[in-house]
Amino acid sequence: MEKLPIPEPSREEVNNLAGATMLEFGASWCGYCQAAQNTITSELAHFPNVRHIKVEDGKGRRLGRSFTVKLWPTLVFIKNGVELNRLVRQIDAQELNAALQQIAN
Repeated sequence: MEKLPIPEPSREEVNNLAGATMLEFGASWCGYCQAAQNTITSELAHFPNVRHIKVEDGKGRRLGRSFTVKLWPTLVFIKNGVELNRLVRQIDAQELNAALQQIAN
């Protein structure tokens, strides 16, 4: 069965999310994004209460532009609609864990 893409949320919807959320901006064909997947998956496993929204980004994608995403992957850490941190390009497990702890607490 073919997996259909999830519609990209609007910035207003993201701003209204309660709790901890990590937005992951990238592209399926991006080598940096592919290289980061194991680290992202393993660190997120320690934080089951953090909402993970994977956003296929690119030219004309409004959500990525509203967050001024320029490089992939970009991870944006949000708590109750407020951005608290972001990691860009090279995703380090320790930095990712610290950012997830920041929004999970």
